Amino acid sequence: MRTDTAHDALTPDGAPGPSEPAGSERGALPLAALLALATAVFVTSLTETLPAGLLPGMSGDLAVSESAMGQSVTIYAVGTALTAVPLTAFTAGWRRKRLLLAAMAGFAAANTVTAVSTDYTLTMTARFVAGVAAGLAWALLAGYARRLVPAHLGGRALAIAMAGIPVALSLGVPAGTFLGNALGWRTAFWAMTGLTAVLLGWITAAVPDQPGQRPDDRTPMAAVLRIPGVLPVLLTTLGWVLAHTVLYTYIAAFLDHAGLGGSVDRVLLVFGAASLLSIWFVGAHIGRGLRALTLGGALLVALAAAVLAVAADSTPLVYTAVALWGLGWGGAPTLLQTAVGEAGGESADAAQAMLVTLWNAAMAGGGVVGGVLLDALGAGSFPWSVLVLMLPVLALVYAARSRGFPARRAGAGG
Repeated sequence: MRTDTAHDALTPDGAPGPSEPAGSERGALPLAALLALATAVFVTSLTETLPAGLLPGMSGDLAVSESAMGQSVTIYAVGTALTAVPLTAFTAGWRRKRLLLAAMAGFAAANTVTAVSTDYTLTMTARFVAGVAAGLAWALLAGYARRLVPAHLGGRALAIAMAGIPVALSLGVPAGTFLGNALGWRTAFWAMTGLTAVLLGWITAAVPDQPGQRPDDRTPMAAVLRIPGVLPVLLTTLGWVLAHTVLYTYIAAFLDHAGLGGSVDRVLLVFGAASLLSIWFVGAHIGRGLRALTLGGALLVALAAAVLAVAADSTPLVYTAVALWGLGWGGAPTLLQTAVGEAGGESADAAQAMLVTLWNAAMAGGGVVGGVLLDALGAGSFPWSVLVLMLPVLALVYAARSRGFPARRAGAGG
């Protein structure tokens, strides 16, 4: 089911707008455009999570504790959670390409300030601004990717765009950590600025424009929650992302607890490789397997948490659990955004904005909860917390078999 309406081929004043990329009707994917969107997702995700691998250097340089520096992830998520819905409503009529370029320029500015800042408050302000830019980006990226292709290719297009998330977590964070350790953490943020500058040119050259919504096609945000299936997906997102973030934000602390403090980059590489495999598999099968894939992913994350909880002293089992975690998590963004888009129907954009808000509220909550757990109970409490949080997630997905996570979507295709 395609979540955009027929008027997407028109500009708000009714004039012809950008058509679908050449060859899209024949089944070809506009890879240059989709990979640019994937890179935008990569920049968004890596900017959010990069401090996870740089906490010791950042906290030492800015003279704060590691738990305080960990809140740089939290404040980013707070910026997104507070602004995604109002900014999405305010910019609903803007053309999509202009809005995406504005969001990416915001990342370039925020990462530059972070790279040069010597003050904790200024750094946190820059991180908040980056979160606001993320609110703009996340609310439009999923819909943008789906609208570049025919309906039957929407799942694959979204999977390509969302591949930026596991690439950021698997390659970006370890690379940023290595760069930060070798040349200083500021270099990693300068690298993000440079990448974003290149991306701005890429988007300008390769991504077709899309119109915004007409005023009479916009759905009030409050009404979206009453659409059957939307609320279960949103609650699932809240629990799943919270569980993931509690552990991921403080993965360095947990690995130090497990005696693998010097192996953070290798562990994240295993996580990311498994995530990439997951997102490929999800992209290939999401058309007919949304429910099964979501249940399977949640089960794998819960199983990984259980293994980490009871076998943190076994290096092979830690690596095995991290691989299971990556397999369960990698496809989650694609699954959850597809589910909320399908449930939202003609109100998919509004539903996506709400998902972005809850996603980042969960990211913020994970940073706070993780910091409290680290200070109060130690890093060994993280996997137990993940396991406790994933149980209601499994129950929600299982219960939403008719709306939200249906067994089979009508007319689904590859």
